[in-house]
Order: sequence, then C-alpha cells, then structure tokens
Amino acid sequence: MNIKTIIGGLAAAVVVLAGGYDRIRSYVEQWTGGSFLPEAAEGRVWGGSPSGAQEVPDIGLPEFTKERRSQIIRHIGYTTSYNAETKIPNYVAWTLTPERFEDVVSRTDKFLPDPEVADPVTTDDYRNSGYDRGHMCPAADNKWDKEAMRESFYMTNVCPQHHNLNRGDWKELEDACRDWTMECGKLHVVAGPILYNKRHQRIGDSRVVVPEAFFKVILCPDPLKAIGFIYKNTSGNHPLDAYVNSVDEVERITGMDFFPNLPDSIEEVVEKAYDLDEWPMPER
Repeated sequence: MNIKTIIGGLAAAVVVLAGGYDRIRSYVEQWTGGSFLPEAAEGRVWGGSPSGAQEVPDIGLPEFTKERRSQIIRHIGYTTSYNAETKIPNYVAWTLTPERFEDVVSRTDKFLPDPEVADPVTTDDYRNSGYDRGHMCPAADNKWDKEAMRESFYMTNVCPQHHNLNRGDWKELEDACRDWTMECGKLHVVAGPILYNKRHQRIGDSRVVVPEAFFKVILCPDPLKAIGFIYKNTSGNHPLDAYVNSVDEVERITGMDFFPNLPDSIEEVVEKAYDLDEWPMPER
C-alpha cells in the first residue's frame, strides 16, 4: 500500500466521521476526479480506439490478484483484457451514459476477429458448438456510433454462453443496467467470465474456453453505490435477486480487484453492500 492510499484512507475516515455517506461521495470525486474506470466523454470510453496492442496505464481498471495472461485493448466503446491462453476476455470494462443509447445505428450482427490480436478467434470457432457468441459489453450499449457498434462484435468482447442465459436472464441484467443509467446518469461496468479450478470445455479450432459462469460488477458514482452479480453458464429463469452478490464476493471468486483507485476505507464500505433495493427498477 503506497503513501497516497494510506493518506487517502485516513482522510476518508475523517470524512465518514464528520459527514456521513454523502460526504464520502464528495470526497471520492475530489480524490479521483470523479473517474473510477475509463471515463465517457461525448459517449466514448476514455482512451478511445487503440492504435496498437500496446498496454497503457489505465485509470481504475481491474487489477489481478491471481496471475493470468492479459492484453489490454482499447476500443471506442469498451476496454478489454484479452487472454491469449483461454481465447476469451478476462474482463471487459465500459462506462455507461444515457447518450450511448441513442439510436444512431442499428445492430450489425457481424462478428469479427479483433485486428489487435495475433492468431485471433473467429466466428467459425463457435459454429455447431451449441453455444451463443455472448457479448460482455452489449451491442445495445453502442448504438451511438457506427464504429463502436462494429467493434462491439469483435471476438475479444465475446464468450461462449448458454443460449438460454444469453437471451434470457443475462439480457435482463443488461436491460437493468440501461435503466439504472437513465436513473443515475452514469454507471461504470465490468463484466467477464468465471473459470473454476477444473479442466475446461473448449470449442473450435482455436480451443476457446467455455466459462463455468459469468460476473458483472456495477459502480454508480452518484449516489455512490456498487453491486455484483454472478450467473452460472447454464439454462435458467430466475429473478434478478437470485444472482446478486457483493463486489467483494465477486472479487474473491474472480481473483480481481475492481475499482482499485478507490481509497481502501471507501472501497471496503461500497464493495461489501449488495442490497438490490438500492437499485430500483422503473415501472413498465
């Protein structure tokens, strides 16, 4: 832990004692500049489209507590950590704002190999596998820009996903995130696969790993709150609260530290909570 983190934690503790939860949020915004993950500016994720596959220091991207291969790739609508061993992303991170949902372009449905990856996965690897090409960052979150929509179909944003999950409960969570964005104004989202310590099923000539489960963690900067979800990669039809977990629990299972630039004292408070009542759904 560096001196900045220690000072930040002590300052946060004073803020908590002096003013409570609202002042925590104010403090965090001052400490981080209001930026926990790549920031949306005019609908674009901070960092924009990569000019190459080089790794660039990120603001608030997840940190690994368990070692794994990772190639950080920035696209217009999201940042992905691609794993060349498993052939799927470790995670995909993006910032949601209402502007991203503007119907500027239609869904393309054309899955493409990522040009930033050597020996990339192609859509043929999924052919006759029995699994959907499941988006991590949804196409519907990228309607605001033609290139963002096209890049959302890169295979580095895709995992083998059970058809029923992809078209059912996972999609319902994607819809909920858009509703919460309209309510909060901004969300920071990280989603990806969960691989248990076992021999994994693989598909296609590229030997793409089939995840045993999926996670999604969400941070709302105002009012400051966070929540996590875990879905087994199987068929099912359950309400949203069946999948709720704390961000702490998702971190334990995935071996990642989400929102690492939050001072520890604030991170501990926010990431322990998992009350779905704090995330109301609009009446339809």
